[in-house]
Amino acid sequence: MIVCIAVVGHQSFTEADDALKLHHIVHCSLDVIDERVNNPKKTGSTLNETYLGLLYPTENYKVYGYLTNTKVKFILVTTHLDVRDADVRNFFRRFHSAYVDAVSNPFHVPGKKITSQTFAERVSTIVKSFGLSSAV
Repeated sequence: MIVCIAVVGHQSFTEADDALKLHHIVHCSLDVIDERVNNPKKTGSTLNETYLGLLYPTENYKVYGYLTNTKVKFILVTTHLDVRDADVRNFFRRFHSAYVDAVSNPFHVPGKKITSQTFAERVSTIVKSFGLSSAV
């Protein structure tokens, strides 16, 4: 189950149930992202790869990261401890598409929270379908 999705750019916001705890997890994952982006030789990742994979696991959560070409970071926190990498990649691909559509709206003010009802509905659909491909 997805418990938190964070979009971090110049301005950041987090939507979460247990806001303080998940805010701390997201904040810690930003350090991991910066380390992977700034030291690609140590981590083995390439700068062309937008999917950063598993950033780190905690006792109850797994934290995954994604970096867009405009340096906007998506962070996914899930309680599923047996998540397939393909499901996470698919989630980020679909979420990125929804995000691009939302920020491309001429009425969206860059740097502000996305308030589009269409975006909220698309994200809700993406979250509800997370991991369902593994059950089929």
